[in-house]
Amino acid sequence: MSSYDLIGAGNPIMDLLARVPDEFLTQHVRGAKGGMELVDADEMHRLVTQLHASPVRAPGGSAANTIISAARLGLKTRYLGKIGSDETADTYHQNFLDHGVDGSRFKRAPLPNARCLSLITPDGQRTMRTCLGAAMTLSPDEVSTADFAGSRHAHIEGYLMFNPALAAAVVSAARTAGCTISIDLSSFEVVNVARDWIMTQLHEGVDVVFANEDEIHALYQTKTTAYDELAKRLASHGGLAAVKMGKDGAWIARGAELHRIEPVKVPHAIDTTGAGDAWAAGFLHGFLSNWSLPAAGSLGSVLGAECVQHIGPSIPESHWPAVRARAAALATT
Repeated sequence: MSSYDLIGAGNPIMDLLARVPDEFLTQHVRGAKGGMELVDADEMHRLVTQLHASPVRAPGGSAANTIISAARLGLKTRYLGKIGSDETADTYHQNFLDHGVDGSRFKRAPLPNARCLSLITPDGQRTMRTCLGAAMTLSPDEVSTADFAGSRHAHIEGYLMFNPALAAAVVSAARTAGCTISIDLSSFEVVNVARDWIMTQLHEGVDVVFANEDEIHALYQTKTTAYDELAKRLASHGGLAAVKMGKDGAWIARGAELHRIEPVKVPHAIDTTGAGDAWAAGFLHGFLSNWSLPAAGSLGSVLGAECVQHIGPSIPESHWPAVRARAAALATT
């Protein structure tokens, strides 16, 4: 019998959050607006020194964000990733413990912790540049079936696919341990690099796949906005597909089922950082609690909408009672 509902696997990253005008991106950032690209320590230093004010620190990482929000909804969770040995790493690790997440699957390296600079423009969009530090030293040999033993479900972030051997080791260990599996495609840059790997995994069997508009376009190399058809296409590989459309809601497909998930409207989106991760947490809470798919998707929308109203990937503590009350109401539908 499983002791834990959910284990996340990904890069444990400390987010550095900074509000910037669009001109900052054109003047100082190499690459397109939006999405995520990897940078080295020198490039990270250059970008941070160009900011007009010190960025705000917030524990982040795609799967990590999902795991913490799922824990705050009541699931019993743990996390697998490699942190550094500096003060940033200690702060990051303690944040998990403070939220009731089991920290025994963390690995350590004698290096600085991973950091992600999230540049937030006035439209709420975020452009991310990540220096992986200790996280990138997690090797396939350090991942074992024992890491996933006792967990019902493994949620794996797409950013691991930048290292295909590591991603394969994580998925294999989770499957061998008997976990059901979800993969969040995480970024269109990830999909562009790892499309063949993703398709191979879909053919081998993935229980749940999360994708947003850019990611599903990259996966199938199409610009169509018929997201219901794309959700059905993704589900045709045998698993459940959740295609998120931001403020326009989502589509969920599984077998012959197709569900339109309406968005929760917000007056003003301040920051989209972590919104997809929050959506996944809400959905996985419902999914692992045997809710109907529309109810699980609706809770995803609740968490995603709450997340975009705050800076950073975390929903403030004072807002969680209301979120949990809405979850309790959805549980009865």
